[in-house]
Amino acid sequence: MQTTQRQFTTDETILTMAVELAGASWKLALDDGRRRSPRVVRCDADEPGARLHELLAEIEAVRRRWDLPAEVRVVVGYEAGQDGFWLARALEDNGLEAVVIDPASIPVERHHRRRKTDRLDAIRLVLALRRWLRGELDAMRPVRIPSVEAEDQRWRVRDRKQLQKERNQHRDRMRKLLRTQGCWVEIDARFGQRLERGEIRDWQGRALGPGLRTRLAAEWQRLELVETQLEQREAELCAGDVLTPAAQAQIEQLQKLRAVGPYTAIPLVMELYGWRDFRNRREVGSCAGLVGQPYDSGESRVDQGISKQGKRQVRALLIELAWLWLRYQPDSELSRWFAERTRGQGKRVRRIMIVAVARKLAIALWRYLDTGEIPAGARLKAA
Repeated sequence: MQTTQRQFTTDETILTMAVELAGASWKLALDDGRRRSPRVVRCDADEPGARLHELLAEIEAVRRRWDLPAEVRVVVGYEAGQDGFWLARALEDNGLEAVVIDPASIPVERHHRRRKTDRLDAIRLVLALRRWLRGELDAMRPVRIPSVEAEDQRWRVRDRKQLQKERNQHRDRMRKLLRTQGCWVEIDARFGQRLERGEIRDWQGRALGPGLRTRLAAEWQRLELVETQLEQREAELCAGDVLTPAAQAQIEQLQKLRAVGPYTAIPLVMELYGWRDFRNRREVGSCAGLVGQPYDSGESRVDQGISKQGKRQVRALLIELAWLWLRYQPDSELSRWFAERTRGQGKRVRRIMIVAVARKLAIALWRYLDTGEIPAGARLKAA
């Protein structure tokens, strides 16, 4: 599913609507380009289906009140957020065009104290949407709407990462509780059994108190549950049954390269390469947030570093993969490029240059998936 990119001319009649989403109510701003100001109404039904019905009824009422043709083009936009893409899919099922907008791309006033209400936000959003449709591409930026299947696959990848985080949190809490009693026992697979038999002791060799043992036992139960769920999620991803054939083919192609394992290839395909088509290398770097952000105004010229747009997890994964690439692909052109520029330099320079390696590597892997061109000097794994 793709976000609409079709623009319109000044002679075309179009009804635009912006939806300011909130839990208590929605603010709707409607404009057809012939009013002094947009019309703003509120939808406050308790159920999402009923609130959507109010939105559709308001579009029909405005169409009759403003004497618009029955086949008038209607474009509805709202900011991407916690509501996801269900509303966009529902609107398109009802014959409307939906645009999901990146909130950070909408220009705002720079006054120290600016007015901000849901009504004003809805009005600004509908005016920005009309300017974007007229061809002012800097007025806002749309985001791509993934399919339901792609969203479900990405959830499985993200759930594995969340389970890993929770596992580390449980272990860290148990380790800190033991440290308060001078106990430096490792949290291994036998910890639960040793705790139950009373073998875990403090620095003086005395048994732990009943309260502390209860807290440790509860944390251990949660840890076992998380580890079980993590094993199930990893088994599902490695089996490939939950992935589409196209995604599975890209994952297998990436894993042919040395330094790329399954838990690197799967997130890269699900979060970066597998859900959209890139036209050039600039789009790849921009999507990963690894492009530079210069500041050049008057006599002030400052390099602000990378943009850090897009998904933070993808950037972290690419930088981790860049370090692995230097280790397992030392003869590649990219590894030699890094070695030449960091020879005799300290750790700080290496940490800066590894970001450049991550960007170049992201582009090289995109070309490898798109055209089959192996990165220069890279080696494949043994069959």
